[in-house]
Amino acid sequence: MSDFPRSLRAYTAGLVAVVAALVAVFGSTRPAPAWAAIAVFGVLLVFSEQRQVELPGGGAMTPGLMVGVAAIVVSGETGALAGPLLVGAAGGLYLPALRSGRRGWIALNGATVALSMLAAAAVEAPLHDAIRESVPWALLAALPIALACVSAGALLVTISYWVEERRPVREGFGRLAMTFPQSVPFAVLGVFLGRLYLELGWPVAILFVVPILLARDLFASYLELKAANEATVAMLVHALEAKDRYTAGHAGRVAQYSQYIGDELGFMPWRQERLRVAALMHDIGKLVVPNHLLNKPGKLTAEEFARVRMHEEVSVRMLSSIDFLAPVAPSASGDHSRYIDDDPRHPIEPFIVAVADAYDAMTSTRSYRKALTQDVAFIELREKAGRQFHPRCVEALIAAIQRRGEVHGAGHEHEVEEFAVAPPDAGLGSAGLGDLATEHGPRGGGR
Repeated sequence: MSDFPRSLRAYTAGLVAVVAALVAVFGSTRPAPAWAAIAVFGVLLVFSEQRQVELPGGGAMTPGLMVGVAAIVVSGETGALAGPLLVGAAGGLYLPALRSGRRGWIALNGATVALSMLAAAAVEAPLHDAIRESVPWALLAALPIALACVSAGALLVTISYWVEERRPVREGFGRLAMTFPQSVPFAVLGVFLGRLYLELGWPVAILFVVPILLARDLFASYLELKAANEATVAMLVHALEAKDRYTAGHAGRVAQYSQYIGDELGFMPWRQERLRVAALMHDIGKLVVPNHLLNKPGKLTAEEFARVRMHEEVSVRMLSSIDFLAPVAPSASGDHSRYIDDDPRHPIEPFIVAVADAYDAMTSTRSYRKALTQDVAFIELREKAGRQFHPRCVEALIAAIQRRGEVHGAGHEHEVEEFAVAPPDAGLGSAGLGDLATEHGPRGGGR
């Protein structure tokens, strides 16, 4: 078990024992599996696993799901549940690990794939007749089958992360679950290849080779594009940092608080990722606002206020012009982020960013006001809930911060900048939400 963590040995042994016991039970109580099919799909699965792509958050993506789903459909013809287990166990045979003597990883991965395939087979069983008889039903069935397989695999891998590193279960599971959208096409293809195998026999296995060869390159290209998008976001944030250190730290904290709210509202991982990017980019238009206005100690004149507000329009234009950022552009607009009513047609993300933005503005020291205490910030948010801020977003942020035991604001700031003139204890409205010295009055968000 070279390079295999000692902390994972008991966990791995337990999974292997469960797989062996299930194979013995199913082998003695259910129809015998089709050994020729097991051999064909086992070889194809081993071949697929050699073309895996490492995921940024841990784990790997392979075209093996397509092979596994096909094997499940074929085994479903006789109800031989030992078949998916045996084929799945072959999925742990990753040749680089075998050559380096890392037998522990082979055992862990094989057991994980086997149990994931069993979960998918349990979902496929009641749908098998519909899959065989109807193309539309076969298409629909691919979704729950893929969901069962990916969810079971993500859960088992996440538990291994917790056992080895005490990594939070929710964090690990969320990252791995994000592979579900990419897994659906493989599941659909696997369902139909399984149907063809039942009709034509083992020669159909030749049809598996092309998608296996193409899948890795296509998914690797997707990850490269995602990395390029992340680099674009990082570059824009870096530009903000170079212009104004506070704005950069502010963007990161708003993204964190926004994700706290997303957690409370039960956002799926893909939606959390979009929310994170929206929060990071919501102030990008400040690149065109002079620093002396961003950090002016006193209240702004009407002309200065209009100049500062211009950053919202610039933010929306910039984000809208970049394809992958266009969906988050409304989060940079004050018109979209100010709460009026709970219209279900209005996306909630801009409201989330507005609450996170205001909370960080209140709990951070600025040139025009020292940080407020956390209690005061909570009071201000609640007083303006339903009129300026989305009530559910306000309560979600407060609940998330309290549950984590975090304290922000005066005496607990992340960073405190040095100013030529000490900021006043109060000003620009008790919450620091008023930016204008004239009749326009206070408005939401931080400058």
